[in-house]
Amino acid sequence: MSTHRIDIAIPPTRSERWLLTGVTVLALVASFFIAKDRLTWFLEVIWAMVGLALIAWRWSRFPLTRLLCWLMVLHALVLIHGGAYTYSLTPGGFWLQEVLGTERNPWDRLGHWMQGFVPAILARELLLRLTPLRRGGWLVYLVLAACLSFSAFFELIEWWAALIYGADADAFLATQGDQWDTQWDMFLCLCGAITSLLLLSRWHDRQLGAGVLTGK
Repeated sequence: MSTHRIDIAIPPTRSERWLLTGVTVLALVASFFIAKDRLTWFLEVIWAMVGLALIAWRWSRFPLTRLLCWLMVLHALVLIHGGAYTYSLTPGGFWLQEVLGTERNPWDRLGHWMQGFVPAILARELLLRLTPLRRGGWLVYLVLAACLSFSAFFELIEWWAALIYGADADAFLATQGDQWDTQWDMFLCLCGAITSLLLLSRWHDRQLGAGVLTGK
């Protein structure tokens, strides 16, 4: 693991950091008060709360790229919206259901696609900045493996929640009667991660800067 710090090229500005933090905190507070099910709300948004705390704790030593920060806030808002209304009842999901003509509320599908799309850039940034790994096939493989590993772990969390809370965890599981829900969740995570690497890698490289990419 790298023992020296190499500054990234494009971190968010100070005003951006305050904006992104404020939007996330405001959304968390508002969602708490309108949450239909507080247990579901907590299980869904705990990731956003922990992530926000970790970033704030490490920021002075390890700032993140502007791209990654905006993506993480977008992901947090998807989680918070799902946590507030439960994934099967999200207004945003009903709108997508009408637009796409699907039989079920697709907000949970969007959430699992985002579970690959955003963590792919997070994993890519951590691997390039904290390990000797450079761009290439191994980087792509490890990023995809990391995203799928987290997706599988999240499915285990859903299973444990079902065992512990029984019917009270139904809103958290949000299967909506689909027997292949777990497989869809992981497949969409993989699709999101692949899409992210294809669309955002060059943009991410520019924000990381030559120093990070070459390790010098």
